[in-house]
Amino acid sequence: MNNLAVFPIVTPLLFGVLMFFVRYRIRLQVGLATVGTLATLVVSALLVRTVSRDGILVLHVGGWEAPYGIPLVVDMLAAILITITSIVTLACLLYAYHSLDDGRKRHYAFPLIMILLCGVNGSFLTGDIFNLFVFFEVMLLSSYVLLSLGGGRIQLRETIKYIVINIVASSLFVIAIAYLYSITGTLNMAHIAQRVAELGQDGLTTTVSLLFLTVFGLKSALFLFFWLPGSYSAPPAPIAALFAALLTKVGIYCIIRTFTLIFPHQPQITHEILMWLAALTMIMGAMGVIAYWRIKQILAYNVIVSVGFILFGVAVASEAALSGAVYYLIHDMIAKALIFILGGAIISIAGTDKLREISGLIHFRPVLGWLFFLSALALAGVPPLSGFVGKVMILQGGVQAKAFVLVGLGLLSSLLVLYSVMKVFIHSFWGETLLSEGEEKSTGKGALLPSFLLAALVVGFGLGAEEIMFYVRQAVEPLVNPAIYIEAVLS
Repeated sequence: MNNLAVFPIVTPLLFGVLMFFVRYRIRLQVGLATVGTLATLVVSALLVRTVSRDGILVLHVGGWEAPYGIPLVVDMLAAILITITSIVTLACLLYAYHSLDDGRKRHYAFPLIMILLCGVNGSFLTGDIFNLFVFFEVMLLSSYVLLSLGGGRIQLRETIKYIVINIVASSLFVIAIAYLYSITGTLNMAHIAQRVAELGQDGLTTTVSLLFLTVFGLKSALFLFFWLPGSYSAPPAPIAALFAALLTKVGIYCIIRTFTLIFPHQPQITHEILMWLAALTMIMGAMGVIAYWRIKQILAYNVIVSVGFILFGVAVASEAALSGAVYYLIHDMIAKALIFILGGAIISIAGTDKLREISGLIHFRPVLGWLFFLSALALAGVPPLSGFVGKVMILQGGVQAKAFVLVGLGLLSSLLVLYSVMKVFIHSFWGETLLSEGEEKSTGKGALLPSFLLAALVVGFGLGAEEIMFYVRQAVEPLVNPAIYIEAVLS
């Protein structure tokens, strides 16, 4: 059963490579991408059930036992995240089939999405910190090309910025890994955690941990987020939805994993810094969502607010706060994909993302309008939708930690998020119709199927919170007690 751990990585990789050889057969690419993503989803869901029943699964690649080999570790957190990743990728693919232009389809958009899925899943599953860097680069290389496809001025400008930022972050990542290896003599994350616990987290180790925080902060848009609004506004809606749902979440996952497993010993330094960086991220993101009147920028700044909110829960590091952070992370992957797809449909129908030039779409696109209204409520954390559960637990953890200022900022940012997405809804769908049904730039109907899929999850994860919490508690247990993870890998 442990061999299943490799399938969420190998399956999208093989399908992606195969699709490179059928460049001009778009329908065949569509079929292969769908089959590959569905196969990855089935295996991921099976891993969730297996881990829930049998505990953490560890596959030592090549038969080399820890700490010498490269482990793939499937704990409940990783299993849940690869499952949600597969669902989100499937929804974005469904939308991409209808909305991407033929030029992008012929220039390897679908195989690159599969390669990106391979990199994201590998980042969630690897138990080796150098291979975490490798999977990060696989994910980033595919995202570089997906961002630049189309060759327009905006794409090229934002791609250059995006590449430069990630080259700097990746260079710092390698330096941080080298320093950590010089301290511990190992790259196995469980073994590193064991060595750090034995040696004690001294000043040098804490400095290295802050270097890792800088790296993952750049990649997750924690505080240093200046690259994100432009980069997530430049690509077409399906690609932007995929980026918003997955890329920053990999950075958040890395912060969760490293600062609960490897560097939990100096929370008065590391977690305190993380907490205030999260607060600044929420503030700056909230300022962005209310300042702009373009749909793409409003949605991009909403990504930044959610990064700060999730990492606030991680910084508090209590069981309640971590449970809320994991729950909200799952919710945010789904909700961000949903609202970016719907936002893309609005832009494609109206032919612009300027809110002051859009009005009255509810008259001939009512289903799209009410789906956007639902996604707006979910994004803001309105009960009984999925965002409410995670927010309440994070704020509860903040109150228990007496971080009242940050709790207040979290509540304020939630209100501003609600204001921003309702601004989009009201200006896009209410009022006099500026377009007749024959004048719209596209039908937007390709967004309905993936939107219904994601909206059903948003509602289901809210109404079925108790069932989901069963799995979330299993995911949080190794975060609160890292000995469980260490023992599973090294035993």
